[in-house]
Amino acid sequence: MRIDELDYDLPEELIAQTPVEPRDASRLLIVDRRTGQLHDAIFRDLPTVLRADDLVVLNSTRVRAARLALTRETGGAAEALLLEPHGDVWKALVRPARKLKPGARLSGHDIEVEIVEVGEAGEAIVRLHADGSIDAAIERAGVMPLPPYIREEAEDPDRYQTVYAQAIGSAAAPTAGLHFTPELLAATRAICEVVEVDLHVGLDTFRPVVVESLEEHDMHSEAYVVDPAVRASVAQAVAEGRRVIAIGTTTTRVLETIADPSAPSSGRTSLLLQPGVPFRTVGALVTNFHLPRSTLLALVMGLAGESLTRDAYAHAVREGYRFYSFGDAMVIV
Repeated sequence: MRIDELDYDLPEELIAQTPVEPRDASRLLIVDRRTGQLHDAIFRDLPTVLRADDLVVLNSTRVRAARLALTRETGGAAEALLLEPHGDVWKALVRPARKLKPGARLSGHDIEVEIVEVGEAGEAIVRLHADGSIDAAIERAGVMPLPPYIREEAEDPDRYQTVYAQAIGSAAAPTAGLHFTPELLAATRAICEVVEVDLHVGLDTFRPVVVESLEEHDMHSEAYVVDPAVRASVAQAVAEGRRVIAIGTTTTRVLETIADPSAPSSGRTSLLLQPGVPFRTVGALVTNFHLPRSTLLALVMGLAGESLTRDAYAHAVREGYRFYSFGDAMVIV
């Protein structure tokens, strides 16, 4: 795909700054690939599109409170956004990067961040120091790493977690799942089988594509884990011709990765899904509305088709849907 094929016009006022209450009161655009029709609904209506033989798959990752407000040794302010641990060090984004050199130490509430390396665009390798558990210190000192288009801190950090979040490891939420309430999740389980996978979402998931075509894009990788029993359930559903419904693009990447029998049940995926790449597992997708020029939008176009996706996004803009992480959702069936 050319990058300009992933463009669309979005009024700034449609970028959601806060989540709706309750969670399942978000709007839901039902996109029918067979007929090309679009139907406006509410997210709590999701069970109306489910079948008894469907397999619904969630991403149960939990977002780490990974944004640390820190102080430099000179007394100036600094910040570190923890992305992913690698042994005894972490990949992070730091600022002001130009003022931070290897060996510098940044202090915060119950935690100290030692700069090991500083690369381009604020990327860094850091080592964390704390009394006791590092994970506990991060939870005490950190705040939720909301995307840059959300300009205020969340009043309730749990609203940037799904109600089924489990293993801590993500730098961003799998936002399609934010619309589920415990009651809606129970209603879904009452209709069909629901299983969970785990993909730790990195900030690169939302990184705009800056090259001329997706073929030139350096796709990021993310860590995933799939229980062997879940993998067997997915394979059985596909073999029986049942519909596998992915809740979110991150779930989709996991499912399409393990569609390859040689892929491990835990590892990293750098799969780039776009028009022309076959979907071997996912038959329906619940997802939010994504940024222009993003690999996420390319994934949606790959499943729904380019023309229908553009129609759906144009409809959502006309009808005042709310976009991005705290915005509304669509289900592609």
